[in-house]
Amino acid sequence: MAMRLAVLLLLCFFSDDGVAASLARTNVASLPGFDGALPSRLETGYVTVDEENGAELFYYFIESEGDPGSDPVLLWLNGGDRCSVLSALFLEIGPLKLVVEPYNGSLPRLRYNPYAWTKVATILFVDSPVGAGFSLSRDPRGYYVGDISASLQLVKFLSEWFKEHPDHLSNPFYVGGDSYAGKIVPFVVQKISEDIEAGIIPTLNLKVIREQVKALTTNQKCPYAHGIGIISDQLYETIMEHCKGEDYDNPTNVICAQALTRFNSLLGEGSFAHILYRKCIYVSPRPNPDNIDRRILKEEREVIHHPPPQPSIKCNEYSNYLSYFWANNNATREALGIRKGTVNEWARCHDHDLPYTRDINSSIKYHRNVTLKGYRALVYSGDHDAVVPFLGTQAWVRSLNYPIVDDWRAWHLDGQSAGFTIAYGNNLTFATVKGGGHTAPEYEPERCFAMFSRWISDKPL
Repeated sequence: MAMRLAVLLLLCFFSDDGVAASLARTNVASLPGFDGALPSRLETGYVTVDEENGAELFYYFIESEGDPGSDPVLLWLNGGDRCSVLSALFLEIGPLKLVVEPYNGSLPRLRYNPYAWTKVATILFVDSPVGAGFSLSRDPRGYYVGDISASLQLVKFLSEWFKEHPDHLSNPFYVGGDSYAGKIVPFVVQKISEDIEAGIIPTLNLKVIREQVKALTTNQKCPYAHGIGIISDQLYETIMEHCKGEDYDNPTNVICAQALTRFNSLLGEGSFAHILYRKCIYVSPRPNPDNIDRRILKEEREVIHHPPPQPSIKCNEYSNYLSYFWANNNATREALGIRKGTVNEWARCHDHDLPYTRDINSSIKYHRNVTLKGYRALVYSGDHDAVVPFLGTQAWVRSLNYPIVDDWRAWHLDGQSAGFTIAYGNNLTFATVKGGGHTAPEYEPERCFAMFSRWISDKPL
């Protein structure tokens, strides 16, 4: 789910004795690679969320291009493993996008995104958990987090941020996220709601909850792949017969295991994130170090360079490749206010080289708790996503057993179907995005903007 949040940032510096202030901000007047003035005000900064270990979350605060004084504020989170929220900013819903052109050693260029969600909302993009993007910890122990602890740090982030920036407390506040963040968002929303009721944090204008991403239901991949024509009737029937009750990731039934091996091979013939796209190399991971302490100590001494492998420019992943060179450029770091000696090498995503505990097994109960409190929720799926197929998302939404208020129908853009939607009781809406992949706005920006702008304005899709 997702709630919107209004955000401000303060400027935080390391003093000579290594002690950091709790809040820090940088007003960014311009960005390297983008010609002209920015579409709206941009502020970046750090907020301390773990004083003992010196852990700080880095953020990008982008005001609405409409009326930032009254427009909703959205806290946006990314998936993982520890993927930087800069991916969402540049590849999905932010006001700027990378210009896809062959990398020649110079700084990648940026262009305006006409379908940015910042046209109708102020967005606070946060690198979370600690270790994602430019978020950091001075003590290696600060990187030992999980679903619950990282969520609680986000709640602390909001509390600290709003104490210093009360001007946005009256704005409608939302929380959203994609991919793995879909597990985090409903828990964060519940904790914010509880803290507001207890008077622990500033009284945010928590109006609704919105969520972009899907539940992690691996078992729905097989019916999806069969329905879309990736696997045969025979293989589908074998899996349905012999994999009942099995863990699809670690099956014990021999026939099931063999069938799933075949299934994964066929599914892997294309892109998991979007079944119609080219199969390309994964460009995010960097080499795994021997251990976290050695990695931190090494990065304190020297700049490390692990550029990702270069995909074909025909691949959707080429923007990921360009983002590495933009974020690691010295001019970029200076403009964003990145402190020297903290994160010497920005990585779009990590590859399990930092510890993380997956201690929220299911987020469905949190979805139920917050929707029963009256918060609105938008859950959407790209209909060409094979990572978390819409069938799985649809299944857990139905498991809430809410009554149907507006039955399954098409929603439209320019007189054509842009997807399908169904509305349930307790202000819950589910929608598919026609042609969308795992991160739907990356593949269908115009349709996703239409969906978001209507929903955030409390209009029917």
